[in-house]
Formats: sequence, structure tokens, C-alpha cells
Amino acid sequence: MTTLSIFPLFFIFLFLFNLSLAAQNTTYNVQNYGAKSNGQTDSSKAFLSAWAAACASTNPATIYVPRGNYLIRNAYFNGQTCKSKAITIRIDGTLLAPSDYNVIGNAENWIKFEKVTGVSIYGGTFDGQGAGLWACKNSGKNCPKGTTALTFYNSNNIIMNGVTVQNSQMFNILVDGCRNVKLQGVKVLAPGNSPNTDGIHIKLSLGVSIMNSHIGTGDDCISIGPGNSNLWIEGIACGPGHGISIGSLGWKLQELGVQNVTIKTVTFTGTTNGVRVKSWARPSNGFSSGIKISDVTYQDIRGTSATKVAVKLDCSKINPCSGITLEDVNLSYQDHPAETSCVNARGRASGLEKPTNC
Repeated sequence: MTTLSIFPLFFIFLFLFNLSLAAQNTTYNVQNYGAKSNGQTDSSKAFLSAWAAACASTNPATIYVPRGNYLIRNAYFNGQTCKSKAITIRIDGTLLAPSDYNVIGNAENWIKFEKVTGVSIYGGTFDGQGAGLWACKNSGKNCPKGTTALTFYNSNNIIMNGVTVQNSQMFNILVDGCRNVKLQGVKVLAPGNSPNTDGIHIKLSLGVSIMNSHIGTGDDCISIGPGNSNLWIEGIACGPGHGISIGSLGWKLQELGVQNVTIKTVTFTGTTNGVRVKSWARPSNGFSSGIKISDVTYQDIRGTSATKVAVKLDCSKINPCSGITLEDVNLSYQDHPAETSCVNARGRASGLEKPTNC
């Protein structure tokens, strides 16, 4: 009799507990705010209205984008006044930028998240429709600079999982002044002849990780600007594009450095470079960079080089590279051993050395 009386009470408790959880996470469907999935009606206001409703919640909230194509002229999602610190955006559809680059080509950003905390984006496609602007730039005409497709600015604790960003007018994804950003299972796609379409550009940020992603663009797959630290990049398929770059650094005389960057398990296919560190030459230094590069390890690198010189260390005479380590490097050029070029670089090599160390 005791067991029979406890079981119904236990069941009622679970039922009420589940109802409580459901009440704590409200879903805001963008279609309920007027978004149209026909790819022709500007749905910017509807997305911003759904964002405002989610922000006003004191509990975790979900913004849902059903299947279909949603035209977005511009959308800036500001989180400075958000009460909710856990907003999930689930996208089953595609967000489209205007195909006419004159509509937003002079704006810096197409979709921007500014001063947000705890935003997670799952699934969906952001299509910048940049082909018209690329054609304009490649023709040598006077064209707008172009917009970045997806920007996170001064934001914390961001997650993107299973998202596709493609065909941006300029940068595809920009992480600027952020902390604790995790990009996983991301696809960033643009043709190899699309100018200035860096896949993911990071600057002034701490604790950014990019994992298990495919990036192919007309510029750097991943570019790392000044003021970054504690970056983890792993499991990347890169190509086409210019590879993964730290820099260019040293454009400004007073500039924050880059430190503690790990890049591992990356496959480069059809790229103009693998991993490189770039800096501007300063005439005041005799056309030699003032950037100090130290403690860089290249480990377990193998494949074929697009140029005869596969490893090039061209460092500053005033600030030579130091602590450069080459371990188990095996690169060839047209079925022959590649070459190494070293200027003002100090360090050591061990294990397999192809090309031979300087």
C-alpha cells in the first residue's frame, strides 16, 4: 500500500518538474513576428522583434527559424540590455543578403551580434550573395568595400555549431573583441577567385576555438589579427584559399601582440600557403619588420609544396626570430625535395628533415 501511494506522487512530481522546465525556456518563432520564407520579403524587422522578445525574458530563450529562405537587409542584435544570458538560435532555413551589392555594400556588417553574452547558434545557412560585388572588384571598377556576413563584437560565451556561412561580400565571419567563442562543425564557403573573403577573421579576442570545420574561400581560411591570445584551431579542412595566417601584424606602431596559438590536425588542399606569420615592413627600420617572433613550433608537417621553397623564415634583422623549432617536416616539390630559406632565424630542427634545415 505504501508503494502504491508513493508512485503517483513521484509521477506527479516529475510531471510538474517537466512543466516547470518548459516554462523556463520559451521559443520565439520568427514567423510569428512577420518573417516570410519566400526569399523576397525583407524580414529584418521580424528577426529583430523576435530577438527583443527573447532578450526581455529573464529565463533562457530560443529563437526558431523554420525552413525556407529569409531575406535580411541588415540586422544588428544588441545584447547590452538583455535580461536573458542564455539565448539559443536554432535555424532550419537560409538567411539571404540582398543580391544587389548597392543595397548594403557600404555597410561594415550584414548580421552583427554586439555586446551579447551566452548566445548559441545551431544549424542554418547565412548566404551573403556576394557574387555581384566580386565581379565588380575583379573588373577593376570603383566598387563598395563590401560587408562582413556574420560579426561578433565585444561578446562573451558564444557557441556556433553546424552553421554554414557562404558567399560573403568580404569577410565571412569576424570575431572582434570577444571572449570564450567556440565554433564547431562550421562550413565557410566562397569561390577561390572571390577577393578579400577571409573565412574566419579573429582580432582582439581571448579563448577562441575553431574545431572540426571546413573552410574554403578566396583569401585566408583563418586570419589572426593583433591582440589575440589562447586560440585553439583543430581538425580543419582548408582549401581553396591562402591557408592560415597570423597577421599581417605591425600596421600600427603601438599594437597588441599575438600569443599562445595552437593549430593542429589541419589539411590544406590547393592553398597558396600553409601556415604563415605575416608582418608589415617599416621604412623606419630599413624596410625590416619591427615585430618580434619567438617560440614557434612546426611539428609533423607533410605533403607537397606549391613552390620550390617550402619553408621560408624571413625575419627582421633588428628583431630576429628565435626559438623556432622544426620537428618531423617532410615536404616535397614536384616529386623532388623542396628547399628551405632562412634569414635572421634562430632555432633547432629534429627528426625527419625534408627540406634540409638551413
